[in-house]
Amino acid sequence: MKTLAAWILLALALASPLSLAQIEEDDGRFWFSTDELNAGLGQAPDEVRRVTPREAVRSFMALTEEGEFAKAAHLLNLSDLTPEEQAERGGELARQLSEVLRRGEWLNVSNLPARRDALVEDATGQHPRAGQPRRNLPLVSLDAKGETYDIRLGRYRVGEDEAVWLITPESISAVGLLYEEYGPSWLEQHIPDRFNTTYGMLKLWEWVAIPLFLVVIGLLGWGVFVMVGVVSRWLPGGMPRSFTANVRVPLAFIAMSLMAQTLLDYVVSFSGAATASFRVLLIVILAWGLGLVALRLVDTFLLRMTRRLVGEIDDSKHRDERKLLTSLYALRRGIILVTVIAVTVYILAQIELFGTLGLSLLASASVLTVLVGIAGQAVLGNILSSFQVSLAKPVRIGDLVVFEDEWCYVEGIFYTFIRLRTWDERRVIVPVKYFVSQPFQNLSAKEAKQYRRLVLHLHLSADIGCLRERFQAFAREDAGVIEHDQLACFVTGQTETSLEVSFYLMGSEPFCAWEAEARVREKLVAYIRDHHPEWWPREVVVLSHHDVARGAGPDARTVTRPARVEDNTDREP
Repeated sequence: MKTLAAWILLALALASPLSLAQIEEDDGRFWFSTDELNAGLGQAPDEVRRVTPREAVRSFMALTEEGEFAKAAHLLNLSDLTPEEQAERGGELARQLSEVLRRGEWLNVSNLPARRDALVEDATGQHPRAGQPRRNLPLVSLDAKGETYDIRLGRYRVGEDEAVWLITPESISAVGLLYEEYGPSWLEQHIPDRFNTTYGMLKLWEWVAIPLFLVVIGLLGWGVFVMVGVVSRWLPGGMPRSFTANVRVPLAFIAMSLMAQTLLDYVVSFSGAATASFRVLLIVILAWGLGLVALRLVDTFLLRMTRRLVGEIDDSKHRDERKLLTSLYALRRGIILVTVIAVTVYILAQIELFGTLGLSLLASASVLTVLVGIAGQAVLGNILSSFQVSLAKPVRIGDLVVFEDEWCYVEGIFYTFIRLRTWDERRVIVPVKYFVSQPFQNLSAKEAKQYRRLVLHLHLSADIGCLRERFQAFAREDAGVIEHDQLACFVTGQTETSLEVSFYLMGSEPFCAWEAEARVREKLVAYIRDHHPEWWPREVVVLSHHDVARGAGPDARTVTRPARVEDNTDREP
């Protein structure tokens, strides 16, 4: 029994945090062992704090901002240098590295681990290295002369001394090359020291230089805008002038972005926070400008195609070129979509959002999928339906459709809606998903011409042969009626008092056919009214055989009268 209790107590002792800490301190996997560390620099001063990654980088940045480069050198692992070189070059390397970190990329010290062992802390438990300590951490990755160089922190221990975090020797070897790329420009080297005082996130001279920088870039953009406008007026009319006039704004923004990038690379460079913000903004502006230029080119081509091939939106001729026009509109939407996605992905890659949040996003992918599916169901459904319409082409730009008993022309097919123009010049905006889910008539799907039927209700005595002759004569005289061999007149219905007479004619397109039907109907009605009014339908009324005028007395007698037919010939139809 005593033996069992002893084993339990031993297990509890080994599982305690203190025992785990002792195991960590005794395990060489959590640091790099070395015989000596920066022997040429001497004993590290008290201001140098190197126990945790966050503390080490924060101490390095604070010392370099105060100009204490010799002290900051104690935060570098200079083991690749001899002790003499360490004493001679340590301070200069610290100064150069501080300039690189300040200008190269926005380094957020708060994101670094505050634990000695840099253990990966993940409350969700989805990180592949959750709960594991580390002895090597990346700070930033910078590009220089087409190559990528990493600045990393490593944990080192000499003998039984406390392990410390230092910039790795591999990172120190790349400092000179990175300094050439990200170091201060000629202009910055001549700025007086009193203007290099830090206020907030920027230095004093940067608070003055950044507004001036923006003014110079703005003036350049305004100059490009004016110059392109002058060039557009010199060009001959038509597509070149229209395109040039429409790209004044995007070209101005492209020029501003390129000039700002050039100034940041060769003339002046700001601190990491300002530079990172500027570079992201410049990427967005440049991509937006290039995408807008491409859209303007497609829009100009669309306008030219509309005028030359399709004509007016209600052109009476059937045009298969409307398929090309619809495809071009689909291409326009595709350019917008690809541009937005490309810019978004590139920006996220530039700010390394995927590197810091990628695992968390993967861990919550199922939740995000559900949320996006619910919140964006309507929008995504309309976008997919829009591409479906553009590819399958059940309707095309310029087609005449009957949608919910409305005659409409399709004016535009956009991402989430279709714009219809009714016959009375109203605009009907219909969600694409709703439009494709409802039945509709496409009167321009194959041919624009349409067969129309007009109906008259006439008396049983109407002469159908005479009506047929008059109808054919009126229809042949009307300019809107085509294919005269398709003209027809039939009795299509009958009651005890009237006939239903149907007349059929063909129009070149639906609206033209409707107008022709109305004109021919007017002529037929006028002919019957002027020449054969007796053909109008009549009402037959039978009066009671009881004469109510004689009362109910003994002399009252029933009078039998023949049925009287009331002639309503004089009534208007």
